[in-house]
Amino acid sequence: MSYAYLGPAGTFTESALLQVPGAADAQRIPASSVNVALSMVREGSVEAAMVPIENSVEGGVSATLDAIAQGEALQIVAEILVPISFVLAVRPGIDSLEQIKRISTHGHAWAQCRLWAEANIPQAAFTPASSTAAGALALEEAEPPHDAAICSPLVAQERGLKVLARGVEDNQGAVTRFILVTRPGKIPAPTKVDKSTLILPLPEDRPGALMEILEQFTARGVNLSRIESRPTGQGLGQYFFSVDFEGHVADERVAAALSGLHRLSPELRFLGSYPAAEGVEPFVDAHNSDAAFSEARDWVKSLRERL
Repeated sequence: MSYAYLGPAGTFTESALLQVPGAADAQRIPASSVNVALSMVREGSVEAAMVPIENSVEGGVSATLDAIAQGEALQIVAEILVPISFVLAVRPGIDSLEQIKRISTHGHAWAQCRLWAEANIPQAAFTPASSTAAGALALEEAEPPHDAAICSPLVAQERGLKVLARGVEDNQGAVTRFILVTRPGKIPAPTKVDKSTLILPLPEDRPGALMEILEQFTARGVNLSRIESRPTGQGLGQYFFSVDFEGHVADERVAAALSGLHRLSPELRFLGSYPAAEGVEPFVDAHNSDAAFSEARDWVKSLRERL
């Protein structure tokens, strides 16, 4: 296998990728952005890509939600959860927080450390970086563009960077969810603790349109774990919905919900069913069990045979 991931080396994304069996010994190619990583999958230059999709503090990662919703179809085959903790690394010559005038990191990392920064380095101006590792690696340049970077402990340790503070995140216990993405192919077998992801365009903007979509899940007892709206880019008021829900396409209740959704929104994009990184087997009412759906289908079939 060959993998792409949001680089450079030492990012939390690489840490997530290294949790995939066999990835440590496989070819791992850092990508400069989520779009580049997913394009490598679409072009066939790698077989899979690891990218962040959701953070317990900031919510969905818009770059991933948008990139996976557009272009050639892709499929999610696994998810990985990584606990997030940050350190403050500094360039040579910086010995105190008061000396820091410019600081860099990824936008999502900055959002998770903003309160700490405001309290401890209020004089520092923030410059966004393409990743936490990119901001840290810039400290090694002959003339660093900034004085400090918020990054993972891993990249600071691997690069031998000077660390002035540890645990600078505002929310202890924050977690980022990463997804392993491939070209469409075989769907992982159900495990009874599964998750599925959809991209749902809103067919038309009218009262009750979203309600009709949500009713497809409610009527079959399918629980949503995430729903976010994202602009299509085609004009104000035009959105699609990125949805995660409990269950596998092999489950009768999920298949029935997908069928109803396809009737309402034929342009929907099924991104896959895959094992949930954590969680418990969802409770399913008796009337939403596979057996209940099968019995109901057989009953209707017996009626139609009398035509």
